[in-house]
Amino acid sequence: MAVDQEKFKDIIKYYDDTRFDYRVAWDNSATPAVHFGFYDENASNHTDALMNTNRVLAEIANVKEGEQVLDAGCGRGGSSFWLAQHKKASVTGITPVQTQIDECLERAKELNLEKQTDFILADYCNTSFEDNSFDVVWACESLCHAGQKVDFYKEAFRVLKKGGRLIIAEYLRSERPAKPNEEKLLAAWLNRWAIKDIDTKAEHLNHAKTAGFKNIEIKDVTENTQVSLRNLYNNSRKWLWFSKLLQVIRVRTSVQHDNQYASIKQYEALQKGIWFYSFIAAKK
Repeated sequence: MAVDQEKFKDIIKYYDDTRFDYRVAWDNSATPAVHFGFYDENASNHTDALMNTNRVLAEIANVKEGEQVLDAGCGRGGSSFWLAQHKKASVTGITPVQTQIDECLERAKELNLEKQTDFILADYCNTSFEDNSFDVVWACESLCHAGQKVDFYKEAFRVLKKGGRLIIAEYLRSERPAKPNEEKLLAAWLNRWAIKDIDTKAEHLNHAKTAGFKNIEIKDVTENTQVSLRNLYNNSRKWLWFSKLLQVIRVRTSVQHDNQYASIKQYEALQKGIWFYSFIAAKK
């Protein structure tokens, strides 16, 4: 599938430059996750919480064995591989970042999941999949990168089979507009993560309805992700001085340093109630 490299140049550069950061700060042997962890009675540590996010989302979406799942914005394939291994689903992961596709294909071989997974370079707002192709469309902390969120919802609705389910983990702003100083704080986080903006709960609800979805549910799960969000903040703040030093001597790029700085601003914005972490579910 052809992808407009110019359109995604900021996102591609962000994920290419921060590959090492994600591996060091977030990676573990169990899953190549680049999302936050969900803490509850089933998970009380970092590794378990990362996998638990997949478990909870899969339960909400009622993913069944043999179903076709589109992992829209698959990253390094963490959710795709989890779904293939634990739900026996057939998963197609898409991303506009070629290095992520390469890594996913390599890991699929290592895990012997080549028959259950496929990874394709694509824009999740404009794919070439046929109508009614998937049972589930899955977007874990990836919808945020869409310039117009409604375009994602429309494409997800198109490729889903009748009765198909949409499941999303996403950052939602509390209001639009926020106060000027709050908008500035949001931008200090979002723009450094290659995110133009995030939408409100009402805006997401309207996007889903416009696309044709029903049974739409949006749940604030900040309480369950608070530990994971705070851990990233603490680690980023602790080593920010070292990151700056490495940037000065040109060991780290500005994108890498900004990624770490943005992780601090994300949590500061959360503490001020400017945004919250949510799960969104809907049905075609």
